[in-house]
Amino acid sequence: MIKDHSQQKQADKHKSKFGKMIFNDLRQGNFKRTLYQDLKDIYGFYLDADTRARLSSMGRFRRWLHVVFWLLKSLFLKLTPVRRVLVLVGLILTIREVNDQLGDLNIGLFVLLFVLALELKDKLLAREELEAGRKVQFALMPDRNPEVVGWDVWLFSRPANEVGGDLIDYIEINEKRLGVALGDVAGKGLGAALFMARLQAILSALVRTTSSLPELGAHLTSTFCRDCLPNFFASLVYLELTPESGLVRVLNAGHFPPIALQGDTLEEMPRGGPALGILQEPTYTEQCIELKPGDLMIVYSDGVTEARNVQGEFFGEQRFFKLLPKFQHFSCEEIGNCLLAEVDRFIGDAQPSDDLSLVLLKRMG
Repeated sequence: MIKDHSQQKQADKHKSKFGKMIFNDLRQGNFKRTLYQDLKDIYGFYLDADTRARLSSMGRFRRWLHVVFWLLKSLFLKLTPVRRVLVLVGLILTIREVNDQLGDLNIGLFVLLFVLALELKDKLLAREELEAGRKVQFALMPDRNPEVVGWDVWLFSRPANEVGGDLIDYIEINEKRLGVALGDVAGKGLGAALFMARLQAILSALVRTTSSLPELGAHLTSTFCRDCLPNFFASLVYLELTPESGLVRVLNAGHFPPIALQGDTLEEMPRGGPALGILQEPTYTEQCIELKPGDLMIVYSDGVTEARNVQGEFFGEQRFFKLLPKFQHFSCEEIGNCLLAEVDRFIGDAQPSDDLSLVLLKRMG
């Protein structure tokens, strides 16, 4: 009797903890927003653009009926063949009218729960693998900003998902040459991250044996074409600094032109050659710019200008360029943090649409 009473108290205690946990989950301030965002993500993932366009022309009631049908259909088709069969069997057993209805119902629900459990297991395993990939990717990135005599340098990258396809790195080649790179591999996620790591390794090996930037670009793209999948490409801006000098050498392979803020003048550098992997034998040129004390150079990925808010509006180049002169007299780290704060304020509750990376160089007096 005492044992039963103790077990009852333990069970009540667990129920109390469980109830408090659920209550706290419901009280979370972002519960409604998170649920709304999850529904949007499911809507966008399972329904293609043509289907969404057809839905927008329907009345509300009819639209919701079609949404439920198409979501279930799409979810069903995305399962593996064995799991599709199990779901079908579970549904048949659930709705079948037989004498022993309760038994069949239990079996059907068990099959459905079994498939859902398998899907959840796959998702958890994938999340663990992505988390491991994220740790590896961040380990490959610089853990500090380079210290160069006469320069203030700041590097930053933030993936849109667990892992990303943006590359930022610096390479201390020798006492007279420091290389800084920002690249953007096509796409997002694990595939882009793997190719980013490959590009980083190729670049690090080649810059130590090649002093000519046009030759560096040719070697990069030939190696990239040889080692990567067809129709896979990456853009890259590679800069070389010389300590105690304002000269910056630039190789641009299909990326946004770097921006130079010199005094009151904000100017984009000329566009470069094609992205890596587009052509087998491309031609690249070396660009040079001389920065005076106080001058600033910015290299950025499309995660900055193509950041979108909940209305689908882009942050845009015009808004980005207008911000830069306001922060001209700050340090590179302060400028970078101000720019990130403006982008985050703009996108609000929207999910990041792309990886975001920045490289800022400032010539010191």
